[in-house]
Amino acid sequence: MLVRGASRLAIAVGISPLVVGLTVVAFGTSAPELAVSVEAALKDDPAIAIGNVVGSNIFNILVIMGASALITPLAVTQQLIRVEIPLMIAASLVTWGLAASGVIGRVEGSALFLALVIYTLWAVVQSRKETEAIQQQYAQSLGTEVNTGETKHFDIRVTATHLLCIVAGLALLVTGSNFLVKGAVGLATAWGVSSAVIGLTIVAGGTSLPEVATSLMAAIRGEKDIAIGNVVGSNLFNLMCVLGGAAMVSPTGLAVAPSFLRLDFPIMVLVAAVCLPIVWTGRRVSRGEGILLLAAYGIYVAFLLRDL
Repeated sequence: MLVRGASRLAIAVGISPLVVGLTVVAFGTSAPELAVSVEAALKDDPAIAIGNVVGSNIFNILVIMGASALITPLAVTQQLIRVEIPLMIAASLVTWGLAASGVIGRVEGSALFLALVIYTLWAVVQSRKETEAIQQQYAQSLGTEVNTGETKHFDIRVTATHLLCIVAGLALLVTGSNFLVKGAVGLATAWGVSSAVIGLTIVAGGTSLPEVATSLMAAIRGEKDIAIGNVVGSNLFNLMCVLGGAAMVSPTGLAVAPSFLRLDFPIMVLVAAVCLPIVWTGRRVSRGEGILLLAAYGIYVAFLLRDL
């Protein structure tokens, strides 16, 4: 429902499907990460808040992008290669640098959040500048039509239907994810697993379920822009809004455990950086590369759980 509503709403309002994937869909499916990390920050559990963001970003690229590529090779647009993926790498590096001091404070959190607002406004403005020919081509692939005359008719009932699909899809995804996280965290706590490992694995994977469902359905439906845009956009949202928002509401800032700086932040940056050469070769993510991404995540989780 979310993919269908978002892709058709993009055509209706003249915003490219890629930007919808990078913003509306990505931000919406990252709502569980935001809720969990903010709640953890308010309860003074920074390991869950930080682990959720770092683990989700690693999970998004290695698992979601990898699994989506297994369904169908993901064609990558020039905009992703030139702008969004380098921006994701830069945001990962900046966040690692902020964490190096041992605390991500309110000022740093506010700066991250402001950066997201600026990026979102820029992405929407740039999208509106796209040629009508591109919009028409994508509309035809969806089996819809776009008026090519100077006057476009706004159908409020059709638009309301698209919005209803988006809201209903998001509500169902977020609700299901929250149920899974609550049960998984309860089990993991009972088994004596650390907060950092819980955040990096169970919480990160659980809150990323909306991204899993959305990107896989987008890949199945042939909405490749939304499938890969959702991953990159979610990672940007996690770093700038989720981590930034959690730092903003935390009374003393988010204390960064040494284990995050030794292992998890470097891996998050490495995984983000690996995206660029993958998409640069052939401008797509192939099925073989998808298998390698999934295997890499299995190795990472096995390393985290090695002492259990």
